[in-house]
Amino acid sequence: MRIVVAPDSFGGTLSAREAAEAIAAGWRRGVPGADVAIVPLADGGTGFAEVLHTALGGTVHELEVTGPLGDPVTGSWLRVGDTAYLECASACGLHHVPREDRVPGVARTATTSGVGELLAAARDAGVTTAVVGLGGSATTDGGAGLLAALGAVPVDDDGLPLPPGGAALDCCARLDGAPDLGGMTLVAASDVDNPLLGPHGAAAVFGPQKGADDAAVAELDGALTVFAGVLADLAGREVRDRPAAGAAGGLGAALLALGARVESGAGLVRDLVGLDAELDAADLAVTGEGSFDWQSLRGKLITAVARGAADRGTPCVVLAGQVSVGRREAAAAGVDAAFGVAEEFGLEASMADPAGTLADLAERVAPRWSR
Repeated sequence: MRIVVAPDSFGGTLSAREAAEAIAAGWRRGVPGADVAIVPLADGGTGFAEVLHTALGGTVHELEVTGPLGDPVTGSWLRVGDTAYLECASACGLHHVPREDRVPGVARTATTSGVGELLAAARDAGVTTAVVGLGGSATTDGGAGLLAALGAVPVDDDGLPLPPGGAALDCCARLDGAPDLGGMTLVAASDVDNPLLGPHGAAAVFGPQKGADDAAVAELDGALTVFAGVLADLAGREVRDRPAAGAAGGLGAALLALGARVESGAGLVRDLVGLDAELDAADLAVTGEGSFDWQSLRGKLITAVARGAADRGTPCVVLAGQVSVGRREAAAAGVDAAFGVAEEFGLEASMADPAGTLADLAERVAPRWSR
């Protein structure tokens, strides 16, 4: 029996490779001699560039860019031939914001400037296509910082540049200057399909995990509503309701306004790393991520693996840090069973030893699914 282990990263605790190796090690303990293949994956969020570098090779370029709080951070992009792969979380990820700083004020002012600086570096290096992985951001600025870094600065009625962050966009009248892409084609590799605004939008859905309280969510959604009109002027069409416009705090909307083609980040990675060939030879697929919740069912990696397995009549099992998806919803997504480390061993133990407890969970599950 061949088992393909194909997880995403587990939040800020395990990379996709670390998670895959932990699951594989536990599975082999539960079923000695098991034929286990690991295929670390990503859906556009944290780990996107690392997974592609492992699969495709290429050259990683590191540079100092503006972080979400305005301080310098080390960002990176991957070059494979004439294509650049950028992970927005590298420059504006939530991991750059200490947990104690995830407060309403920071949620209002976090910026995507560093992502624009990475794009500018790729442009200056002469690539023809830039694929931007969306997910894991600390920002809700609608991509305003990215546009400013590319030469299109959001300004108020008096032509004064706006301060960084999404809240300031309430005063945005227009963009001063034109974005310089140097002829690059853009691809937005998104981990979600949310629109920019409203109850399923960037501020309402993702703002709270970035520190926004109810008042900040309402303020940011209102400001993004103003900015949506500015982005429509740039694009020559509305982008606010397009799928993935709300990804990465509205960074998806800015990329759409720049003419980006949207692709499922999970689907793109699935193709590039050759997951389908692995699934063709598999008797069981095992996937997972930090939290298997309702957001997982909106285009994230688990659904891509589960659907690929279902297409082949192959069972799919999820091992996650925590599970809050019901059995019926999981089954509708192609997941045959889901198990959570926190539910089995307790949240405290899972956080203290994420790799060890994930391996222990795999060891418990393996005998039930290796017949």
